[in-house]
Amino acid sequence: MSTPQLDTLTLALQDHIATVRLNRPDKANAMNATMWQDIRRAFDWIDGQAEVRVAVLEGEGKHFTAGIDLQMMMGIAPQIADPCDGRTREALRRIILDMQDTLTSLERCRKPVLAAIHGACVGGGIDLICAADMRYCSADAYFSIKEIDIGMVADVGTLQRLPKLVGSQGLVRELAYTGRRVDATEAREVGLVNRVFDSREGLQAGVREIAAAIAAKSPLSIRGTKEQLNYARDHSVADGLNYIATWNAAMLMSEDLSQAMMAGKSTPSFRD
Repeated sequence: MSTPQLDTLTLALQDHIATVRLNRPDKANAMNATMWQDIRRAFDWIDGQAEVRVAVLEGEGKHFTAGIDLQMMMGIAPQIADPCDGRTREALRRIILDMQDTLTSLERCRKPVLAAIHGACVGGGIDLICAADMRYCSADAYFSIKEIDIGMVADVGTLQRLPKLVGSQGLVRELAYTGRRVDATEAREVGLVNRVFDSREGLQAGVREIAAAIAAKSPLSIRGTKEQLNYARDHSVADGLNYIATWNAAMLMSEDLSQAMMAGKSTPSFRD
């Protein structure tokens, strides 16, 4: 099974766990135009590969990511230039929507995505990790909604997803209006990350242990659980209950259920 050719990421698969690593360490993993496309290609591939049951997203080098590459930002104006102002604005909107779709590919991926964050995670990095299922960090990590400091409104997911993660409109507004840093301890306290590890090595080992526990479960049930959690987040309780009733009417009577019921105290083995 060949992995896609990616210029700004590395992608590896072992023991049903796909590891996606941002790989521009000399640029603090700044997200250039190629990386935006590579991220979507990587997670579309993960979604389509039955052997992959869970994914880990991490960064190479000193930082997780410095956010969107400013050279990419400066290159947008000539890319969308048109004598008609309306068409220029339309082209810009399409670029923004395409970038949003890149990050939504993490949510759209049926496999759980675990973000392992060290060092800086700022700007577009916040948009990126908010689309993951869970977030973990090392003690040196820090977070910042940096867009306000370059005179723009964060536009690819932070303002839409972060309030639902930390559960406080007041806090999100403070962070979005000031751009201040959130250290690892505060990130854990407000629920942005599930757990803080002492070191980057501890982070990688700990997240891989969690990923392995997920990979050992029924793949069909894990995919269904992610589907239901994403749906429930954006719909009423009544809608969510109705959807899970329909889902399980279709999916419950599976070979995974039989395997788990028959395994008893032994570890069941599931087909991809």
